[in-house]
Amino acid sequence: MREDVDEFDAYLTHLAQALGHADRHAGLKGYCSGLAMPLSRKSVEPMAAHIDPLHASAKHQSLHHFVAKAEWSDRAVLQRVREWVMPALDLHTAEEAGYYWIIDDTGFPKKGKHSVGVARQYCGQLGKQDNCQIAVSLSIATQRGSLPIAWQLYVPKEWIDDRERARGAGIPEDLAFETKPQIALAQLREAIASGVAPGIVLADAGYGDETAFRDGVTELGLLYAVGIRPGTSVWAPGTAPLPPKPWSGRGQPPKLLRRAPGHEPIAVKELAMQLPVNAWQTVTWREGSNAALSSRFAAVRVRPAHRDYWRSTVRDEEWLLIEWPDGDTEPLKYFLTTAPGEATLEQLVFVTKMRWRIERDYQELKQEFGLGHYEGRGWRGFHHHATLSIAAYGFLMAQRLRMQSDGRDKKNFPERALPALPPDYIPRGSPARSTPRS
Repeated sequence: MREDVDEFDAYLTHLAQALGHADRHAGLKGYCSGLAMPLSRKSVEPMAAHIDPLHASAKHQSLHHFVAKAEWSDRAVLQRVREWVMPALDLHTAEEAGYYWIIDDTGFPKKGKHSVGVARQYCGQLGKQDNCQIAVSLSIATQRGSLPIAWQLYVPKEWIDDRERARGAGIPEDLAFETKPQIALAQLREAIASGVAPGIVLADAGYGDETAFRDGVTELGLLYAVGIRPGTSVWAPGTAPLPPKPWSGRGQPPKLLRRAPGHEPIAVKELAMQLPVNAWQTVTWREGSNAALSSRFAAVRVRPAHRDYWRSTVRDEEWLLIEWPDGDTEPLKYFLTTAPGEATLEQLVFVTKMRWRIERDYQELKQEFGLGHYEGRGWRGFHHHATLSIAAYGFLMAQRLRMQSDGRDKKNFPERALPALPPDYIPRGSPARSTPRS
């Protein structure tokens, strides 16, 4: 519809204000328009060929320069995206449970060793270790919609240690090695500093199993509901570490908490296996595409125990939520959450299961907006391309949310017809091309 196209143009004009130079506006509008087209591959060349078929080579060069070379701020553009989408997210928060801040990472399989940050590491898309890039993201979500608001490539230590290789890929000179949980905490701090409406932090066990990450979230004044691994140790309900040894009267009084034979923490899996049958209840948390989603859960109050023998104070109690589907031989998932003590089991389940929204984000960003299609090798291009994919997705999300508020609920993106390619057009890299384009 014409009004949708006009709205998209207005949106791109809004984003362009973050670019700094007016001569970059055409690059942003062209690139985002290409990402919105129904192309099977959304790398620079096919987008350029369809945006301007008669001047495909020149358009390719201009779009490549814009995404790979131009010095505009990803953070500033993502802030403009957020400013456009947040009013639509806000429409229903009064009747919902507020916001969720979802931490996650996603992988991009890569061949070779020259693409920035590529290494042999676990890739969720492949379900195994392989050559890939991994990026950490923070999304803000409600029950009705979500939007990535921060995005950063995880750079393995081998890249940071090889400064020549890092410099060749454009990695900033001052970038120090950070684990994924450390990157995530930095994104949370930046969101707070930017005035983003606070939410409950959700993350899988890759983040939640790290005590430093959970402590960092709490220090920021945020609640969390995060996955943990079966071997994570806790103090069972009603138990806690022993107080410091009595002072003998000589030297400094003992300050550290203690454990003793027969008085030790327990792995969450072992605790789950000891719970009585009546501790488990079937809970339905939302309607899926074909049926209501439900499983068996139990929740108990525990105290995290990781290295508390180096602490002088007892950790606060938290909820341990356990999912054990009916018919399975052992529990499936474990979560720790700092939700209030009066929270119901249904509330705990609903909150922890809100992580489904980040899976939807990644699925649509990759399938509809070419998130993983960037073919350049450098740091700047990797982040610029992701920012623009998120920008295109942000417009779709805002349109959906506004249509829901109007009583309509369907995919809504301005239809942009693909211009016909010239009959003599040959893609780069094709065997039919005798000499490659520059």
